[in-house]
Amino acid sequence: MSKLTRRMIPAVLAVSMAGALLGAGCSSDQNDAAPVTSAPAVPLANLERLDPARDPLVQVIERVRPAVVNVTSDVFQTSPLGGGSGQGTGTGFIIRSDGIVVTNYHVVEGASKLTVITTPPNSKEFNARVIGGDASADLAILKIEGHDLPTVPLGNSSDLMLGQRVVALGYALALEGGPSVTTGIVSAMGRTITAQDPNYHPETGADGTRTYRDIIQTDAAINPGNSGGPLINLAGEVIGINSAGAGQAENIGFSISIDAAKPIIDDAIANPEQPVAYLGVVTQTVNKGLAYQFNLPVDAGAYVVDVSPEGPAQDAGLKAGDVIVSFDGTKVSGSEQLGDLIRAGSPDQKVEVGVETDQGSKTYEVTLGTNPLP
Repeated sequence: MSKLTRRMIPAVLAVSMAGALLGAGCSSDQNDAAPVTSAPAVPLANLERLDPARDPLVQVIERVRPAVVNVTSDVFQTSPLGGGSGQGTGTGFIIRSDGIVVTNYHVVEGASKLTVITTPPNSKEFNARVIGGDASADLAILKIEGHDLPTVPLGNSSDLMLGQRVVALGYALALEGGPSVTTGIVSAMGRTITAQDPNYHPETGADGTRTYRDIIQTDAAINPGNSGGPLINLAGEVIGINSAGAGQAENIGFSISIDAAKPIIDDAIANPEQPVAYLGVVTQTVNKGLAYQFNLPVDAGAYVVDVSPEGPAQDAGLKAGDVIVSFDGTKVSGSEQLGDLIRAGSPDQKVEVGVETDQGSKTYEVTLGTNPLP
């Protein structure tokens, strides 16, 4: 190495050290300006990963999700001399820890049994009954016998703004594994729409439609099974009740504004419908013509057209084709009278039901159930 090179090395080191000192915050005698600093380079492998649990949207969904429930309705439909059963599913949400659930009326319409199932993984099943609501507003308020249940608070739909982000939760398409979550914005407010009633039956003579007023329009997906579920804001408050999709239109769903629903909810809680006794049969009045047509052993009574699956009558042993001739010691002359006698009873009451069959007379002890509908 030359003498010149050896002399240059200490000089270079001195300059480098001076620069390092200045970079560390030391000032030179010739420069009183603020020190220059620089952030140390961080290896890419050590960069902190984004934690999804810290996402505000994830957090609000986690808070609300346990209060969103599946509402299953066993529907028993009959024609004059035939019957059939089916099962429908929708969504509801718990607003009080002692078991007050809000859903759509069309979710529970015509049900012979209502079951509320809480969110997985620790799902619980509850029998439910309607304690109030408004069919025209498509609202039903249910009661289940629970305590310390998770709840979701009600917000104020009057505070909504166009473009505000919202989240819809519900058991779309009856898929297993808990409620589906869709997100979107408030697309419009104060809508009035007419939608097809999912439980429309042509024999009723109705036109099969339902009119919704003061509706929130959203582009959050609302599919079959979402009905009755909550539309929430990012504070985790219910600002709407999901009710209808728009058929062939894309990115258009509708929710009942919570402000319009609150008076109906409050009235049902303050003045709940009382439990009504339930036998679980569909009957027709027996007369001489019917007795001749079906070769019945009697010409008066209530002919059992069908029995509700898992209802009190079926559990006790009654079946289609029986003729009920007495109820709790009172002679039964027809179907309407039998209905009055049942309603005069009370849930969990044990009664004796006398029937005539092609095998002779029988008496069944039946424990009356609770009618899910008022």
